[in-house]
Amino acid sequence: MKIVIIGASYAGVAAALEVRKKYFDAEIILLEKQSTLGYIPNGLHLYWGNKISDLNAAYFITKEQLERQNIQCCLEASVEKMNTVNKTVIYLWQGKEELITYDKLIIATGSSQLSQKISGSDGESVLKYKRYPEAVAALAKMETSQSVTIIGAGPVGVEAAYLLSKQQKQVTLIESMDYILFKYFDKEMIQPVQDRMIEMGIDLRLNQTVSAIEADQPVMVRFGNESVTSDAVILGVNVRPNLFFLDEHIQLHMDQTIAVDRYMRTSVEDVFAVGDCIQLAYGDGDETEYIPLVNNAVRTGIVAAANLIQPEMAFKGSLRTIGTYLFGYYIASTGMTEAESVFSGQTVKSYRQEVRLTSLPDTDTVMIKWIYDADSQILLGAQLISKSNILEKINTLALAIQTNQTLEDLQQKEYFFNPSFSQMISATNFISWSEVRDDGNEN
Repeated sequence: MKIVIIGASYAGVAAALEVRKKYFDAEIILLEKQSTLGYIPNGLHLYWGNKISDLNAAYFITKEQLERQNIQCCLEASVEKMNTVNKTVIYLWQGKEELITYDKLIIATGSSQLSQKISGSDGESVLKYKRYPEAVAALAKMETSQSVTIIGAGPVGVEAAYLLSKQQKQVTLIESMDYILFKYFDKEMIQPVQDRMIEMGIDLRLNQTVSAIEADQPVMVRFGNESVTSDAVILGVNVRPNLFFLDEHIQLHMDQTIAVDRYMRTSVEDVFAVGDCIQLAYGDGDETEYIPLVNNAVRTGIVAAANLIQPEMAFKGSLRTIGTYLFGYYIASTGMTEAESVFSGQTVKSYRQEVRLTSLPDTDTVMIKWIYDADSQILLGAQLISKSNILEKINTLALAIQTNQTLEDLQQKEYFFNPSFSQMISATNFISWSEVRDDGNEN
């Protein structure tokens, strides 16, 4: 069996490794348009945060490691078109047009930072750095820049604002919504981070939609009747896939992502799509949305590999689970927010409580927001914010949502106790006692 995988980032690599584990004799070919593979998309943030000393360290796997698994890696191979009737893929490699046939095809081309709504967003002073060459160019540009305008207050934009403010850069952050990280947090939960951003000198412009970028020096960003100028601009708006090479038999959504079922199968037999190319089911429902996160890319790659011959493993859905450190706070979120619950068709309630992290007198606390179904008491979402590292706790809560745990189940969840490391009740056990500060039922 010959499996061709287009794209060698997280989704493509995960698919290749899983295929090799399941099919020892399969021929696996990875086609990657970049000159390297396995680059971590936020590698520049790791460098700015002093987590790595060089961008060359921002790789999660190497070509040599894959080739030791007998996975062929064809770099600088730019796919031009495909024919799903003849099962062929045509790509440019070393200046020549090449053709490759397949038995099974997995499309894992990832996504790029781009915006069709903002004129001038493709200018040289508009930094995008998901790819290694882009990151190198962005690093050089920022080293000579004293001011930067960031468009979009999602995870990429807010993290960039934090890291660049630590370098004493003058940062303006523009967001179309009325608070930051709105997809992942409710306003009152993220407010401490937003307040701290402003205290640290971030020029935060909310409820503003960018219309144009005029890429002169300095660069001017226009929104409404206002504008700001800076030495550089970072585009932190939503990423989108670039799938110009698809043939007409591949069904697409309105946003031009590939339509797949829960087995990652496309509308064409023997063609699968994974990662940032597709929409995903949110939770265990039938509705899908675009959720370009690394954890989703890896999981969809594994699922596609499991279903090459016949459907065996269904994708369990995405909860948009994230966690990071920003402006002095560890923040994490999974599942539904209260703000979006009005669109869910469910009667949803929420509860906030502040929990001590250990039994020691000088311990930090974590603020937790629980979002749950009013009738069944099943947990639907959770948000955490603390000055201590509580990020791993969100994984427990994501699993609780994925397995339909109720608040009563969470009260009964088993946990270890050690006074140096935990409280008399674990932070991820739902509780509402007078000894624990709470803000009451908010609905």
